[in-house]
Amino acid sequence: MLCAAPAALAAAPTAPAGTPLAAAACTAPTGPYQRPLEQYLGRPVDGVQSAEDCAAIRAFQQREKTPRTDGYADLATYRTMVAAQARPNPNAQGRCPVRAYRVTCVDMDRQLLWVQTGKKIGFGPVPIRTGRDTMETRPGWHAIYWRDKDHVSSLYDDAPMPYAQFFDGGQALHGHPGNLFDGGGSAGCVNLSMKDAEALWKLLKVDDRVYVWGTKPGTAD
Repeated sequence: MLCAAPAALAAAPTAPAGTPLAAAACTAPTGPYQRPLEQYLGRPVDGVQSAEDCAAIRAFQQREKTPRTDGYADLATYRTMVAAQARPNPNAQGRCPVRAYRVTCVDMDRQLLWVQTGKKIGFGPVPIRTGRDTMETRPGWHAIYWRDKDHVSSLYDDAPMPYAQFFDGGQALHGHPGNLFDGGGSAGCVNLSMKDAEALWKLLKVDDRVYVWGTKPGTAD
């Protein structure tokens, strides 16, 4: 079956207790997602890291338990920010069809997943990683037809696909035991963090519906 990819992130230092906003101890440089993080956190939007920006980003990272917590505005922090922004109403634009039954919504534009029944959100939104260019996750309506908690890929060197829930051919919702935010894409599956994949496994069942739409940033339309 499809999918997989690895990677790891370095641990970050912690600030001394009692330092205002931990600004004095926060020395991470300007990150590639500096501007959107500054805007989200109410900082001056100039795209240049300051000690105060660093401390605000770091506090957000620590609160959200991102892989990196040193104040550097990396992709993982940005993706977590997108999920946090969407939390009040992930389906505000109405892109995921509202049904009386449970629907797993896969938003490839924002790289988010959530589960809704009617208008009630039962899980998420959480960051995901969908298929890379030429191996895009297939859009449209699908249904979970097979689940395998300890699946390994038969196509990609026995790559682990924990909590795999297959919805279309070899494409599945599954955990990614590595760096979900390495900037690439999957081989077509919808990758989640291990924690989120386990929670989703406990929630969904065979025949549950999955709806996929949009385009992963960096892939062709």
